[in-house]
Amino acid sequence: MRAPTLETARLRLRAHKIADFENAAAMWADPEVMRFLANGKPQTREDSWNRMMRQAGDWALNSIGSWMVEDKHSEAFLGEVGFLTLKREIEPRIEGYPELGWVLNTAAHGKGIATEAVRAALAWGDAHIANKRYTCIIAPENAPSLGVARKCGFVEYTRGV
Repeated sequence: MRAPTLETARLRLRAHKIADFENAAAMWADPEVMRFLANGKPQTREDSWNRMMRQAGDWALNSIGSWMVEDKHSEAFLGEVGFLTLKREIEPRIEGYPELGWVLNTAAHGKGIATEAVRAALAWGDAHIANKRYTCIIAPENAPSLGVARKCGFVEYTRGV
């Protein structure tokens, strides 16, 4: 399966393309973007390439995955949102529950874009994923993402994962 295209009032969520790589690599290498992700470590081009390949593989093997998020009108790259199928060695165990993640480039921060993209992904998930118990992992210091999660119906389950 390939990622379906979703549209909202302002956004298009679509499958990754090789042409997205430079924008995605720049986003994942940005210290501001990575402040609350991957222990605050900016990602290398190799990390970004491997992530993009994994995301394409998620759709092919698991029929869920991530979308590139772009402005529907200008087609500007804004970030990524989607369901992850990671085999995390954490407690409590969340394996088997779709994990929702989102990341935006700094130009897209603070504009309601993450909330709009997450809501679109959740609506798709509600229609296509059997297990509706979604999870997300957010650093307690990441107030903007905690706000997005609350607006989209997530409730805190535990801390200290």
